Amino acid sequence: MKLSYLILILALLFPPHIFAHALPDLGDVSQATISPHQERQIGLRIMRQIRADPSYLDDPEIDSYLNSLGFRLIANSREAHPDQSFEFFALQDSSINAFALPGGFMGFNSGLIIAAQSESELAGVMAHEIAHVTQKHLARMISGQKYGMVTSLAALALAIIAARSNPQAGQAVLVATQAHAIQSQLDFTRQHEKEADRIGLNILLSAGFDPQGMAAFFERLQQAGRFYENGAPSYLRTHPITYERIADIQNRTHEMSYRQVPDSIEFQLVRAKLRAMQGKPRDAVKQFEARLRDKRYQNQAVETYGYITALLRDKKFTQADKMLTKLYDMLPTNAADIPVIDHKLGTTIQVKHEHMLAGAMVETLAAKVKLAANQMTEALNIYLTASNVYPQHRALVHGYITALLQNNQADQALDFIIQQLKYTYDDVHLHQLQAQSYAALGETMLQHHAQAEVYIRKGQFPEAIKQLRIALRNNNGNFYQVSSVEARLNQLEEIVAAEEE
Repeated sequence: MKLSYLILILALLFPPHIFAHALPDLGDVSQATISPHQERQIGLRIMRQIRADPSYLDDPEIDSYLNSLGFRLIANSREAHPDQSFEFFALQDSSINAFALPGGFMGFNSGLIIAAQSESELAGVMAHEIAHVTQKHLARMISGQKYGMVTSLAALALAIIAARSNPQAGQAVLVATQAHAIQSQLDFTRQHEKEADRIGLNILLSAGFDPQGMAAFFERLQQAGRFYENGAPSYLRTHPITYERIADIQNRTHEMSYRQVPDSIEFQLVRAKLRAMQGKPRDAVKQFEARLRDKRYQNQAVETYGYITALLRDKKFTQADKMLTKLYDMLPTNAADIPVIDHKLGTTIQVKHEHMLAGAMVETLAAKVKLAANQMTEALNIYLTASNVYPQHRALVHGYITALLQNNQADQALDFIIQQLKYTYDDVHLHQLQAQSYAALGETMLQHHAQAEVYIRKGQFPEAIKQLRIALRNNNGNFYQVSSVEARLNQLEEIVAAEEE
């Protein structure tokens, strides 16, 4: 990503007029920090760029797991305000890093999730980031430094985007956009790291995780940093970890009784899926083949799940289908861990609520395999049955609709979409699939209206406006539908005009 382009993003992310009105008067003690709404707006602006970046991992299953883990921790935080918004997301990036953005947005690189040797370690990092948000560390920095911090925050956002594809470019952005101001903020944030450690540790304990997880992960990163040729892991650069901090966490947990906390099956499946998505498809397949051959795994079914995922990436559909049969043969012995549908008997086992995601992930993979192997009837059967068992699993919902469209059943797909939108109206993929359904049915106006809703949820308002204008030029709807498009267009034009003032 070229530096000139990054500077352009800086201007787009943070127009000066926004902060001229949004930031509080620092002379007013009652306005010691920016408001939650102002903080959220800053976060949304940064997220627009992150979501548009190819490294943004828009995977509903990984997203569901991270948010499930995150909200489990938040539910056990005494500091979390009921009105505080949180959103957890992943980036396809092999470097080890995680970060909190203004407005409660928290990103986790795939490299960090894979590097975590236990779920308690991942939860420890997440609890630390949650503590930064609940203690309003970012909001206080923005407010306390006024315009200087806005510049620094924007530079940090650009560095996050640039560093995902080129670490040197990320460093260049920091230098080119007032790196000295950012360094002063790092000094400021070091004062808050211990507070985030202390509060994060309490959250970790209350949520039932191993309290040693936080220190174990930080210590391993600290030791690994000595052997990196190109500097320390990204997490160490953005979260300065000292031996004093590690020792402090260890002292706090020293007197605590040992707590053996097994990893959830969801954690294992997500890590297997991320490993299957790393590198070249053929290399991923070979790695899983070697681990299965040498029996280097904790759970054979989980490793086989990852292997099948890698085979799909490598377009080895026949082999994936054969391995799917083996996976189902393994599952009865793991029924308490991975609840699945018994397709041979046409029945379902009792699904424990805490394992809903695991069962849905297996069924989604099975349907994908059948679809890729041109076994449309079997795929539709799995999707239909599984979506009744796991009605809110977005990957299943999306896959079922896609299969219906591929089978020229756009009417059924549209009916299913309309029902799903009643529960998850902000699902970008549902609106995209709705646009495809309308296109298949020749409903041009409604197609472009649905496409506009996709752009709206991505924060791409100018593109949404274009789609709505195209919709009106292709007026083949009824009075209510036309009025809906006109009202949406007026609303968006007002929002864009307000941002440009």
